[in-house]
Amino acid sequence: MTAEFSGERAVVEDFAEFVRVSLPGLLRYGHALTGNPHDAADLVQGVLEKVGSRWQSVLGKGPDPLAYVRRAMANGHVSRWRRLRRENLVADFPDSPAQAEVDRLEHEPLWQAMRELPPRQRAVVVLRFYEGLSEAEIADSLGVTKGTVKSQNSKAMATLRTKLGWLVERRE
Repeated sequence: MTAEFSGERAVVEDFAEFVRVSLPGLLRYGHALTGNPHDAADLVQGVLEKVGSRWQSVLGKGPDPLAYVRRAMANGHVSRWRRLRRENLVADFPDSPAQAEVDRLEHEPLWQAMRELPPRQRAVVVLRFYEGLSEAEIADSLGVTKGTVKSQNSKAMATLRTKLGWLVERRE
């Protein structure tokens, strides 16, 4: 076995270990971003395929490859959302929309309101309250400033309070 092959094998094993440890959290994050588990799995798979093919380069980009992968997921989701939005503006609408099986959570008011948030605001809320990251960690994950995280969080929370105020009042 050559040294080059041994080095490549170590990189592959390192990536496999990263996926093994990080996959559950990445799927949760993807579900929160996309609003359903099927799109979440597609998003995670697509990002891991891209990242895995250049894992050694990713490791050289900073101390936290998970932050890099989260940022790639957020960027991929925003790009997909923009592409679908453009396609929907010019596409013919079908006579009857396909009925997909959805999770129980998708019918809860909080998740319905979360799906209506712009993708960047949704990502900030998910990382802050669902994943428990600090503002600095979120900024690093999304590749934005801490001030952007604060403003996006503030806007998202105001929107959620407006949409879900009735729920809070009902529980008091």
